[in-house]
Order: sequence, then structure tokens, then C-alpha cells
Amino acid sequence: MAASKMSLKLLIDSKHNRVVFAEAGKEFVDFLLSLLALPVGTIIRLLTKSTMIGCIANLYGSIEKLDESYMQPNQNKDSILNPTITTQSLYMSKKKFVATNVSASTDTPASDQAGGYVKGLVTYMVTDDLSVSPMSMVSVVGLLNKIEIKDFSVLEEKVVEFGIDEGLELLKASLLSKDALSAVFLPKLH
Repeated sequence: MAASKMSLKLLIDSKHNRVVFAEAGKEFVDFLLSLLALPVGTIIRLLTKSTMIGCIANLYGSIEKLDESYMQPNQNKDSILNPTITTQSLYMSKKKFVATNVSASTDTPASDQAGGYVKGLVTYMVTDDLSVSPMSMVSVVGLLNKIEIKDFSVLEEKVVEFGIDEGLELLKASLLSKDALSAVFLPKLH
């Protein structure tokens, strides 16, 4: 069965070859916010050590190779390599990402009955650097002024699909780049 995907509307500056912003719903914003709750060990495992830059993958590999006898009696390697996520986790269900509590703790209840982090029935603007705000005419005009777009003819609207593969690419791009949306989606559009 193919993984479910959601649609995402992008506004692209074709002159500078960059994503200006994505028009996003609750599911996409909940996914982005869930990235902040991921433990570093989980991120390394999701991205695979071969795609990591820097030396954090070496640290992860060292723990993998370390014999359990070197661990404190009340600790084990699995708690570092495969940490449990105690707040919320996202999974794909019926063509959208769904947030769910994976902890039995009552300290971190779901934000509302629908789950997730942000309210639905709101359209959000997610900029290329993953800044999130409620979408309004004022916020769009402010952004266009900030990035000095005066000629609206250079703007193009494109709809892209966002699924698990793109989610992993976006996670990686968010760690490596200040223009994460452009890094993930523009190569697919050309």
C-alpha cells in the first residue's frame, strides 16, 4: 500500500528560484511542530547515519558498538538509541498526518480533542525558513515586502504532495539549511 500524502500549496519566486511560503493546514503545521519533540537519537535513526553531517553520527555509532557491560546498571543502550517519545508523535492515517499521545502520562494531554498542536479551521503560512504564522493578507504583504518582491509576475503557485519521504527530507533540510522548503520541493518541480 502506498503511503498517504497531503497536498501543500507553495508560492514560488521564479526569479530567485525559492519558495516564498507554503499555505498549510493543521496537519502540516502539527508535523513541523512534532519535529521539535523528536529526541536526537530518533532523528539520527530516521535520517540514517550516512546522511548526517558533523560527528553526531559517530557518537551514535559508538554507543551502538559499546558493550552493555559498560552501561550503568539502571541504563541500557536502547534507551539512548531508541528513546521513547513522551509527548506526541505523528503517523500517517487516511491521507493525513495525525498526532497521537504515545505516553500514558497525564502530564502531556493532547492539545484538543482532534489531537496535535495547533487548531484546525485556520490556514497557516510557513515560510522557507519554517517560520509559522496564521495566514492573513497583512502577513503575506509583510513577507513580500520583507523579501523585496515588488514584481508579482515572478510569483507562481504550485501544488506539491507531502508524505513520509518528503517529511524525512524536510527534517534533514531543517537541520542543514535556512531554506528548507526550497531544498525539498524545488528540485522536484524542475
